[in-house]
Amino acid sequence: MLAGAGGLALAAALAGCARGSSTTSVPGAVNLYNDNATWSDGYKKAGAVLKRVSGFDLRPLSNASTTSYQEVVQTSVQTNRAADVVKWASGFPLYSLARSGGLTELGAQWDAAVKRGWVSTELKPAVSYQGKVYGIPLYQSSYVFFYAKPVFTKYGLREPATWAEFTHNAEVLKKNGVTPFLATQNGVWPAFEWFEELVSKIDPDFYTRLVNGQAKYTDDTAVEALTLWRDFYAKGWMTAPDFDGANGPAQMKAGKLAMFLHGTWESAAIAAAGLKPGTDYGAFIMPAVHDDTKPSVIAESGVFAVPRRAANHDGGIAAVSNWLDPRVQRVWSDFLQDSSANPTVPASNPVIEGVQQDIKRNSRTLLTRYNEASPPNLIQGNILDLGNFMIHPTAVRSTLKSMQKRADKEWDIWRKGGS
Repeated sequence: MLAGAGGLALAAALAGCARGSSTTSVPGAVNLYNDNATWSDGYKKAGAVLKRVSGFDLRPLSNASTTSYQEVVQTSVQTNRAADVVKWASGFPLYSLARSGGLTELGAQWDAAVKRGWVSTELKPAVSYQGKVYGIPLYQSSYVFFYAKPVFTKYGLREPATWAEFTHNAEVLKKNGVTPFLATQNGVWPAFEWFEELVSKIDPDFYTRLVNGQAKYTDDTAVEALTLWRDFYAKGWMTAPDFDGANGPAQMKAGKLAMFLHGTWESAAIAAAGLKPGTDYGAFIMPAVHDDTKPSVIAESGVFAVPRRAANHDGGIAAVSNWLDPRVQRVWSDFLQDSSANPTVPASNPVIEGVQQDIKRNSRTLLTRYNEASPPNLIQGNILDLGNFMIHPTAVRSTLKSMQKRADKEWDIWRKGGS
Protein backbone atom coordinates (compact mmCIF):
# COMPACT_ATOMS: atom_id res chain seq x y z
CA MET A 1 0.00 0.00 0.00
CA LEU A 2 1.01 3.61 -0.46
CA ALA A 3 2.30 5.57 2.48
CA GLY A 4 1.02 9.04 3.34
CA ALA A 5 -0.63 11.85 1.42
CA GLY A 6 2.46 12.32 -0.76
CA GLY A 7 2.10 8.77 -2.07
CA LEU A 8 -1.60 9.30 -2.76
CA ALA A 9 -0.92 12.50 -4.65
CA LEU A 10 1.78 10.79 -6.69
CA ALA A 11 -0.53 7.93 -7.58
CA ALA A 12 -3.32 10.32 -8.58
CA ALA A 13 -0.93 12.24 -10.79
CA LEU A 14 0.34 9.03 -12.34
CA ALA A 15 -3.20 7.85 -12.95
CA GLY A 16 -4.05 11.06 -14.72
CA CYS A 17 -0.85 10.92 -16.76
CA ALA A 18 -1.24 7.26 -17.67
CA ARG A 19 -4.85 7.67 -18.68
CA GLY A 20 -5.26 11.38 -19.53
CA SER A 21 -8.01 12.14 -22.02
CA SER A 22 -8.08 8.47 -22.95
CA THR A 23 -10.12 7.74 -19.80
CA THR A 24 -13.29 8.59 -21.70
CA SER A 25 -15.38 5.47 -22.18
CA VAL A 26 -15.59 4.22 -25.74
CA PRO A 27 -18.78 2.41 -26.77
CA GLY A 28 -18.18 -1.31 -27.17
CA ALA A 29 -14.77 -1.21 -25.47
CA VAL A 30 -13.34 -1.61 -21.96
CA ASN A 31 -10.25 0.20 -20.74
CA LEU A 32 -7.63 -2.37 -19.74
CA TYR A 33 -4.90 -0.97 -17.49
CA ASN A 34 -1.71 -3.05 -17.62
CA ASP A 35 2.05 -2.93 -17.12
CA ASN A 36 3.23 -4.63 -20.31
CA ALA A 37 3.05 -2.56 -23.49
CA THR A 38 4.63 -5.39 -25.49
CA TRP A 39 1.35 -7.29 -25.05
CA SER A 40 -0.80 -4.50 -26.47
CA ASP A 41 -0.99 -6.10 -29.92
CA GLY A 42 -2.05 -9.38 -28.35
CA TYR A 43 -4.73 -7.68 -26.28
CA LYS A 44 -6.07 -5.99 -29.42
CA LYS A 45 -6.10 -9.22 -31.45
CA ALA A 46 -7.78 -11.19 -28.66
CA GLY A 47 -10.06 -8.21 -28.02
CA ALA A 48 -11.33 -8.31 -31.60
CA VAL A 49 -12.56 -11.87 -31.01
CA LEU A 50 -13.80 -10.94 -27.53
CA LYS A 51 -15.99 -8.24 -29.06
CA ARG A 52 -17.72 -10.81 -31.25
CA VAL A 53 -18.55 -13.05 -28.30
CA SER A 54 -19.19 -10.45 -25.56
CA GLY A 55 -19.89 -7.16 -27.29
CA PHE A 56 -16.76 -5.52 -25.87
CA ASP A 57 -13.17 -5.41 -27.04
CA LEU A 58 -10.07 -4.42 -25.06
CA ARG A 59 -8.53 -0.96 -25.11
CA PRO A 60 -5.07 -1.43 -23.52
CA LEU A 61 -3.58 1.45 -21.50
CA SER A 62 -0.03 0.64 -20.38
CA ASN A 63 2.32 1.90 -17.68
CA ALA A 64 5.83 0.49 -18.12
CA SER A 65 7.01 1.33 -14.58
CA THR A 66 6.18 -1.57 -12.28
CA THR A 67 6.36 0.58 -9.15
CA SER A 68 4.15 3.40 -10.42
CA TYR A 69 1.76 0.91 -12.02
CA GLN A 70 1.23 -0.86 -8.71
CA GLU A 71 0.74 2.44 -6.90
CA VAL A 72 -1.81 3.64 -9.45
CA VAL A 73 -3.85 0.44 -9.28
CA GLN A 74 -3.77 0.21 -5.49
CA THR A 75 -5.03 3.79 -5.18
CA SER A 76 -7.37 4.05 -8.16
CA VAL A 77 -9.44 0.95 -7.30
CA GLN A 78 -10.74 2.94 -4.34
CA THR A 79 -12.05 5.71 -6.60
CA ASN A 80 -14.30 6.20 -9.64
CA ARG A 81 -11.14 6.73 -11.73
CA ALA A 82 -10.38 3.03 -11.86
CA ALA A 83 -9.93 1.27 -15.20
CA ASP A 84 -12.67 -1.12 -16.28
CA VAL A 85 -10.30 -4.09 -16.07
CA VAL A 86 -6.84 -4.27 -14.49
CA LYS A 87 -4.05 -6.79 -15.04
CA TRP A 88 -2.66 -8.00 -11.73
CA ALA A 89 -0.71 -10.86 -10.21
CA SER A 90 -2.49 -13.83 -8.67
CA GLY A 91 -1.85 -15.11 -5.17
CA PHE A 92 -0.90 -12.70 -2.42
CA PRO A 93 -0.73 -9.55 -4.58
CA LEU A 94 -4.37 -10.24 -5.49
CA TYR A 95 -5.26 -11.07 -1.88
CA SER A 96 -3.76 -7.76 -0.80
CA LEU A 97 -5.77 -5.83 -3.41
CA ALA A 98 -8.96 -7.74 -2.54
CA ARG A 99 -8.55 -6.88 1.16
CA SER A 100 -8.74 -3.20 0.23
CA GLY A 101 -12.38 -3.69 -0.77
CA GLY A 102 -11.90 -2.20 -4.21
CA LEU A 103 -12.47 -5.30 -6.36
CA THR A 104 -15.61 -6.95 -7.69
CA GLU A 105 -16.31 -10.51 -6.58
CA LEU A 106 -16.25 -12.81 -9.64
CA GLY A 107 -17.59 -16.04 -8.18
CA ALA A 108 -20.44 -16.38 -10.69
CA GLN A 109 -18.06 -15.82 -13.60
CA TRP A 110 -15.61 -18.37 -12.20
CA ASP A 111 -18.32 -20.99 -11.66
CA ALA A 112 -19.59 -20.53 -15.21
CA ALA A 113 -16.07 -21.03 -16.60
CA VAL A 114 -15.59 -24.19 -14.51
CA LYS A 115 -18.93 -25.57 -15.69
CA ARG A 116 -17.89 -25.06 -19.31
CA GLY A 117 -14.51 -26.70 -18.71
CA TRP A 118 -12.73 -23.42 -19.45
CA VAL A 119 -10.54 -23.39 -16.32
CA SER A 120 -9.05 -25.88 -13.88
CA THR A 121 -10.30 -25.80 -10.30
CA GLU A 122 -6.64 -26.19 -9.23
CA LEU A 123 -6.19 -22.50 -10.02
CA LYS A 124 -8.95 -21.32 -7.68
CA PRO A 125 -6.80 -20.79 -4.54
CA ALA A 126 -4.55 -18.40 -6.47
CA VAL A 127 -7.48 -16.20 -7.55
CA SER A 128 -9.55 -16.31 -4.34
CA TYR A 129 -9.39 -14.51 -1.03
CA GLN A 130 -11.33 -15.82 1.97
CA GLY A 131 -13.28 -18.12 -0.32
CA LYS A 132 -14.35 -15.42 -2.79
CA VAL A 133 -12.99 -15.18 -6.34
CA TYR A 134 -11.56 -11.83 -7.40
CA GLY A 135 -9.59 -12.66 -10.55
CA ILE A 136 -10.01 -14.53 -13.84
CA PRO A 137 -6.76 -16.17 -15.06
CA LEU A 138 -5.03 -14.15 -17.75
CA TYR A 139 -2.61 -16.91 -18.82
CA GLN A 140 -0.94 -19.98 -17.38
CA SER A 141 2.79 -20.56 -17.62
CA SER A 142 4.98 -23.34 -16.28
CA TYR A 143 8.61 -23.12 -15.17
CA VAL A 144 10.85 -25.23 -17.39
CA PHE A 145 14.37 -25.58 -18.67
CA PHE A 146 14.61 -24.48 -22.27
CA TYR A 147 17.61 -26.16 -23.86
CA ALA A 148 19.61 -25.83 -27.07
CA LYS A 149 18.90 -29.04 -29.00
CA PRO A 150 21.95 -28.79 -31.33
CA VAL A 151 24.20 -28.53 -28.27
CA PHE A 152 22.60 -31.57 -26.65
CA THR A 153 22.91 -33.51 -29.92
CA LYS A 154 26.54 -32.52 -30.37
CA TYR A 155 27.51 -33.98 -27.00
CA GLY A 156 25.20 -36.98 -27.06
CA LEU A 157 22.84 -35.70 -24.37
CA ARG A 158 19.09 -36.18 -23.94
CA GLU A 159 16.35 -34.55 -21.93
CA PRO A 160 16.99 -35.72 -18.35
CA ALA A 161 14.41 -37.91 -16.69
CA THR A 162 16.33 -38.25 -13.40
CA TRP A 163 18.49 -36.04 -11.20
CA ALA A 164 21.54 -38.15 -12.09
CA GLU A 165 20.96 -37.48 -15.79
CA PHE A 166 20.40 -33.79 -15.10
CA THR A 167 23.73 -33.38 -13.31
CA HIS A 168 25.52 -35.67 -15.80
CA ASN A 169 24.46 -33.34 -18.61
CA ALA A 170 25.89 -30.37 -16.72
CA GLU A 171 29.21 -32.16 -16.19
CA VAL A 172 29.56 -33.00 -19.89
CA LEU A 173 28.66 -29.51 -20.99
CA LYS A 174 31.08 -27.82 -18.59
CA LYS A 175 33.87 -30.17 -19.69
CA ASN A 176 33.30 -29.08 -23.28
CA GLY A 177 33.32 -25.35 -22.57
CA VAL A 178 29.55 -24.76 -22.62
CA THR A 179 27.89 -23.01 -19.67
CA PRO A 180 25.22 -25.46 -18.49
CA PHE A 181 22.76 -23.09 -16.80
CA LEU A 182 21.56 -19.51 -16.90
CA ALA A 183 21.02 -18.09 -13.41
CA THR A 184 20.72 -14.36 -12.86
CA GLN A 185 19.64 -11.74 -10.38
CA ASN A 186 19.76 -9.06 -13.06
CA GLY A 187 16.43 -7.26 -12.82
CA VAL A 188 16.16 -8.47 -9.19
CA TRP A 189 13.09 -10.77 -9.46
CA PRO A 190 14.78 -13.71 -11.30
CA ALA A 191 16.78 -14.47 -8.15
CA PHE A 192 13.94 -16.63 -6.83
CA GLU A 193 13.74 -18.97 -9.84
CA TRP A 194 16.40 -21.46 -8.81
CA PHE A 195 15.33 -21.34 -5.17
CA GLU A 196 11.74 -22.33 -5.90
CA GLU A 197 12.83 -25.02 -8.35
CA LEU A 198 15.30 -26.72 -6.03
CA VAL A 199 13.06 -26.61 -2.96
CA SER A 200 10.04 -27.94 -4.86
CA LYS A 201 12.00 -30.71 -6.56
CA ILE A 202 13.28 -31.89 -3.18
CA ASP A 203 9.87 -31.79 -1.51
CA PRO A 204 6.85 -30.04 -3.07
CA ASP A 205 4.81 -30.43 0.12
CA PHE A 206 7.53 -28.66 2.08
CA TYR A 207 7.54 -25.88 -0.52
CA THR A 208 3.80 -25.39 0.01
CA ARG A 209 4.19 -25.31 3.78
CA LEU A 210 7.12 -22.92 3.51
CA VAL A 211 5.35 -20.32 1.38
CA ASN A 212 2.24 -20.63 3.56
CA GLY A 213 4.26 -19.82 6.68
CA GLN A 214 3.93 -23.34 8.10
CA ALA A 215 7.60 -24.35 7.72
CA LYS A 216 10.87 -22.52 8.25
CA TYR A 217 13.54 -21.36 5.83
CA THR A 218 16.08 -22.77 8.27
CA ASP A 219 14.60 -26.29 8.00
CA ASP A 220 16.68 -29.09 6.48
CA THR A 221 14.95 -29.09 3.09
CA ALA A 222 15.72 -25.42 2.46
CA VAL A 223 19.31 -25.98 3.62
CA GLU A 224 19.63 -28.89 1.17
CA ALA A 225 18.30 -26.72 -1.67
CA LEU A 226 20.78 -23.89 -1.12
CA THR A 227 23.59 -26.36 -0.59
CA LEU A 228 22.89 -27.90 -4.01
CA TRP A 229 22.77 -24.43 -5.52
CA ARG A 230 26.08 -23.56 -3.83
CA ASP A 231 27.66 -26.68 -5.27
CA PHE A 232 26.46 -25.79 -8.79
CA TYR A 233 28.30 -22.49 -8.46
CA ALA A 234 31.41 -24.21 -7.12
CA LYS A 235 31.44 -26.47 -10.19
CA GLY A 236 31.17 -23.50 -12.56
CA TRP A 237 27.80 -24.56 -13.94
CA MET A 238 26.14 -21.14 -13.68
CA THR A 239 26.34 -17.87 -15.57
CA ALA A 240 27.57 -14.82 -13.64
CA PRO A 241 24.91 -13.41 -11.26
CA ASP A 242 24.68 -10.18 -13.29
CA PHE A 243 24.18 -11.96 -16.61
CA ASP A 244 21.47 -10.24 -18.65
CA GLY A 245 18.71 -12.81 -19.07
CA ALA A 246 17.55 -11.05 -22.22
CA ASN A 247 20.71 -12.40 -23.87
CA GLY A 248 19.88 -15.98 -22.95
CA PRO A 249 18.19 -17.00 -26.23
CA ALA A 250 21.04 -15.55 -28.31
CA GLN A 251 23.62 -17.38 -26.18
CA MET A 252 21.67 -20.60 -26.66
CA LYS A 253 21.60 -20.04 -30.42
CA ALA A 254 25.37 -19.42 -30.41
CA GLY A 255 25.98 -22.70 -28.57
CA LYS A 256 27.54 -20.96 -25.56
CA LEU A 257 24.67 -21.63 -23.15
CA ALA A 258 22.85 -24.93 -22.89
CA MET A 259 19.85 -24.43 -20.55
CA PHE A 260 17.66 -21.52 -19.45
CA LEU A 261 15.27 -21.83 -16.48
CA HIS A 262 12.29 -19.55 -17.07
CA GLY A 263 8.52 -19.45 -17.48
CA THR A 264 7.14 -20.90 -20.69
CA TRP A 265 6.24 -17.34 -21.72
CA GLU A 266 9.94 -17.05 -22.65
CA SER A 267 9.19 -19.03 -25.82
CA ALA A 268 8.21 -15.78 -27.57
CA ALA A 269 11.64 -14.25 -26.91
CA ILE A 270 13.33 -17.47 -27.99
CA ALA A 271 11.40 -17.39 -31.26
CA ALA A 272 12.37 -13.73 -31.73
CA ALA A 273 16.02 -14.80 -31.50
CA GLY A 274 15.48 -17.07 -34.51
CA LEU A 275 15.23 -20.45 -32.76
CA LYS A 276 12.62 -22.90 -34.03
CA PRO A 277 10.67 -25.07 -31.57
CA GLY A 278 11.53 -28.75 -31.75
CA THR A 279 14.51 -28.06 -34.03
CA ASP A 280 16.63 -25.47 -32.25
CA TYR A 281 15.24 -25.78 -28.77
CA GLY A 282 13.21 -28.04 -26.52
CA ALA A 283 12.02 -27.83 -22.91
CA PHE A 284 11.74 -30.10 -19.90
CA ILE A 285 10.69 -29.81 -16.27
CA MET A 286 13.49 -30.23 -13.73
CA PRO A 287 13.63 -33.85 -12.49
CA ALA A 288 13.02 -34.54 -8.81
CA VAL A 289 16.15 -34.59 -6.69
CA HIS A 290 15.11 -37.81 -4.93
CA ASP A 291 13.46 -40.82 -6.56
CA ASP A 292 10.50 -40.87 -4.15
CA THR A 293 9.60 -37.19 -4.64
CA LYS A 294 6.16 -36.70 -6.17
CA PRO A 295 6.01 -34.84 -9.50
CA SER A 296 5.32 -31.10 -9.43
CA VAL A 297 5.70 -27.98 -11.53
CA ILE A 298 5.88 -24.30 -10.64
CA ALA A 299 2.94 -22.50 -12.24
CA GLU A 300 2.36 -18.80 -12.86
CA SER A 301 -0.90 -17.09 -13.72
CA GLY A 302 -1.68 -13.40 -13.92
CA VAL A 303 -5.30 -12.29 -13.60
CA PHE A 304 -7.86 -9.83 -14.90
CA ALA A 305 -9.70 -8.09 -12.07
CA VAL A 306 -12.65 -5.67 -12.25
CA PRO A 307 -12.58 -2.65 -9.92
CA ARG A 308 -15.81 -2.30 -7.98
CA ARG A 309 -16.18 1.35 -9.05
CA ALA A 310 -15.10 0.92 -12.69
CA ALA A 311 -16.76 3.46 -15.00
CA ASN A 312 -17.84 0.75 -17.44
CA HIS A 313 -18.43 -1.94 -14.85
CA ASP A 314 -20.87 -3.94 -17.00
CA GLY A 315 -18.35 -3.97 -19.86
CA GLY A 316 -15.58 -5.11 -17.54
CA ILE A 317 -17.71 -7.98 -16.26
CA ALA A 318 -18.69 -8.99 -19.80
CA ALA A 319 -15.03 -8.99 -20.90
CA VAL A 320 -13.71 -11.14 -18.06
CA SER A 321 -16.73 -13.47 -18.28
CA ASN A 322 -15.76 -14.35 -21.84
CA TRP A 323 -11.97 -14.05 -21.64
CA LEU A 324 -11.51 -17.82 -21.29
CA ASP A 325 -13.74 -18.60 -24.28
CA PRO A 326 -11.70 -20.99 -26.49
CA ARG A 327 -12.07 -18.67 -29.49
CA VAL A 328 -10.49 -15.81 -27.58
CA GLN A 329 -7.84 -18.02 -25.99
CA ARG A 330 -6.79 -19.49 -29.34
CA VAL A 331 -5.73 -16.02 -30.51
CA TRP A 332 -4.20 -15.03 -27.16
CA SER A 333 -2.24 -18.28 -26.73
CA ASP A 334 -0.88 -18.01 -30.27
CA PHE A 335 0.27 -14.45 -29.57
CA LEU A 336 2.06 -15.43 -26.35
CA GLN A 337 3.36 -18.72 -27.81
CA ASP A 338 2.49 -20.13 -24.41
CA SER A 339 -0.16 -22.35 -22.87
CA SER A 340 -3.64 -21.08 -22.10
CA ALA A 341 -5.37 -21.02 -18.73
CA ASN A 342 -8.18 -22.83 -20.58
CA PRO A 343 -7.17 -26.53 -20.57
CA THR A 344 -9.21 -27.21 -23.74
CA VAL A 345 -6.94 -24.94 -25.80
CA PRO A 346 -3.71 -26.72 -26.79
CA ALA A 347 -0.56 -24.66 -27.27
CA SER A 348 0.28 -24.18 -30.94
CA ASN A 349 3.99 -24.25 -30.05
CA PRO A 350 4.86 -27.99 -30.01
CA VAL A 351 7.49 -27.54 -27.31
CA ILE A 352 5.02 -25.87 -24.95
CA GLU A 353 2.32 -28.41 -25.77
CA GLY A 354 4.83 -31.14 -24.91
CA VAL A 355 5.28 -29.55 -21.48
CA GLN A 356 1.51 -29.45 -20.97
CA GLN A 357 1.23 -33.12 -21.91
CA ASP A 358 4.01 -33.96 -19.45
CA ILE A 359 2.10 -32.18 -16.68
CA LYS A 360 -1.07 -34.16 -17.47
CA ARG A 361 0.69 -37.49 -18.02
CA ASN A 362 2.60 -37.31 -14.74
CA SER A 363 -0.24 -35.71 -12.76
CA ARG A 364 2.12 -32.99 -11.61
CA THR A 365 1.01 -30.91 -8.65
CA LEU A 366 0.74 -27.24 -9.63
CA LEU A 367 2.68 -25.06 -7.20
CA THR A 368 2.20 -21.30 -7.01
CA ARG A 369 5.23 -19.36 -8.19
CA TYR A 370 7.28 -17.99 -5.29
CA ASN A 371 6.69 -14.38 -6.29
CA GLU A 372 2.95 -14.73 -5.63
CA ALA A 373 2.98 -17.37 -2.89
CA SER A 374 3.56 -15.30 0.28
CA PRO A 375 2.95 -11.74 1.54
CA PRO A 376 4.48 -9.25 -0.93
CA ASN A 377 6.84 -7.56 1.55
CA LEU A 378 8.22 -10.94 2.59
CA ILE A 379 8.84 -11.98 -1.00
CA GLN A 380 10.48 -8.69 -1.97
CA GLY A 381 12.92 -8.84 0.93
CA ASN A 382 13.72 -12.52 0.45
CA ILE A 383 14.40 -12.00 -3.26
CA LEU A 384 17.09 -9.50 -2.28
CA ASP A 385 18.60 -12.08 0.08
CA LEU A 386 18.62 -14.67 -2.70
CA GLY A 387 20.24 -12.19 -5.05
CA ASN A 388 23.00 -11.61 -2.50
CA PHE A 389 23.40 -15.37 -2.12
CA MET A 390 24.04 -15.65 -5.85
CA ILE A 391 26.96 -13.25 -5.40
CA HIS A 392 28.19 -15.01 -2.24
CA PRO A 393 26.95 -18.59 -2.70
CA THR A 394 28.75 -20.00 0.33
CA ALA A 395 26.44 -18.08 2.68
CA VAL A 396 23.85 -20.85 2.95
CA ARG A 397 22.78 -20.66 6.59
CA SER A 398 23.11 -16.89 7.04
CA THR A 399 20.93 -16.35 3.97
CA LEU A 400 18.23 -18.70 5.22
CA LYS A 401 18.41 -17.25 8.73
CA SER A 402 17.79 -13.77 7.32
CA MET A 403 14.89 -15.05 5.22
CA GLN A 404 13.29 -16.72 8.23
CA LYS A 405 13.69 -13.64 10.40
CA ARG A 406 11.82 -11.65 7.77
CA ALA A 407 9.19 -14.39 7.45
CA ASP A 408 8.46 -14.26 11.20
CA LYS A 409 7.96 -10.49 11.01
CA GLU A 410 5.96 -10.27 7.77
CA TRP A 411 3.64 -13.19 8.50
CA ASP A 412 2.79 -11.59 11.84
CA ILE A 413 1.97 -8.30 10.08
CA TRP A 414 -0.10 -10.06 7.41
CA ARG A 415 -2.12 -12.09 9.90
CA LYS A 416 -2.93 -8.92 11.79
CA GLY A 417 -4.35 -7.37 8.64
CA GLY A 418 -1.30 -5.55 7.29
CA SER A 419 0.03 -5.78 3.75
